[in-house]
Amino acid sequence: MRRQHRLILSTLLGLCLTALAGCAGPGTPTIAQSQVPPIKPGMARVWFLRGSITPAGSVQAFSPMIYVNGAPVAPIPLATGFYRDFAPGTYKFTVEPFGLPTAQASIVDLAPGTQTYLDVDWVASWTQGYPPASWNFSPNTFAILRMEPQVAQAYLPTLGYLGER
Repeated sequence: MRRQHRLILSTLLGLCLTALAGCAGPGTPTIAQSQVPPIKPGMARVWFLRGSITPAGSVQAFSPMIYVNGAPVAPIPLATGFYRDFAPGTYKFTVEPFGLPTAQASIVDLAPGTQTYLDVDWVASWTQGYPPASWNFSPNTFAILRMEPQVAQAYLPTLGYLGER
């Protein structure tokens, strides 16, 4: 009997994840480098990415706000990406938490003509200094993490393209 329940739950989970893969919506084009304008002269580009796999169903509809040096940039929905060009300098990027607050940030030095990739991801709160969760309470939160350019380039075409924000 337990085996049947596990099989049914696994099948349902697979169907839900398949449905979530299309969360960007049929009207949202995916990111193709050919459609992205070049970086403005003297500026640096930062890409903000959020994948489609989030283990907690309660956060999938949540679009956390991204901040730069404490000022809001834009919210980022599930399975999307966008960019913004910045003047060269040092910036502190943070993301709105969902649940537990965190001091997590990505400090980035931007040079002219460069591209930086930041991934908004759902992380275990114990990685941010909170005690490990028990089985009945899972206090996780969002973090904004640097992504290697090679990984980001492969990841971009899987996301809905929101353009410049």
